[in-house]
Amino acid sequence: MTDFTLHPQLLVDCHPLGRLSASHLLLHRNAAVPWLILVPETDLTNLLDLPIPQRDAVLDDCRRISDYLTTALGCPKVNVAWIGNLVPQLHVHVIGRSPTDPCWPKPVWGHLTEVREYTSAEVDAIRAGLASN
Repeated sequence: MTDFTLHPQLLVDCHPLGRLSASHLLLHRNAAVPWLILVPETDLTNLLDLPIPQRDAVLDDCRRISDYLTTALGCPKVNVAWIGNLVPQLHVHVIGRSPTDPCWPKPVWGHLTEVREYTSAEVDAIRAGLASN
């Protein structure tokens, strides 16, 4: 797909971090929970509709992010979802969860009222940590 672009709302909500093997990697701007978003290059809107090799590659990217969240950030639980109700472009949420996060044990959607912005140094540290993971 040569003319791939990220949905404008994803660009408003996230810090672009780069690319993984099968996905563009974004960091949600709200630092209240470690929340990463993977965006595969496709016109399809459902992860399960991707061709099997592409789907498996996206899931491998999810595993890589999950490993980072659990090992580097110490998150005991990782939530993964592709909802697409507000942003129709296929994107996968990979969210580190912990009993100390502000909306535990509820889902982040509709329950995350705390807002904290990342500093540019924090974004750079996450980017570097993911690159070395």
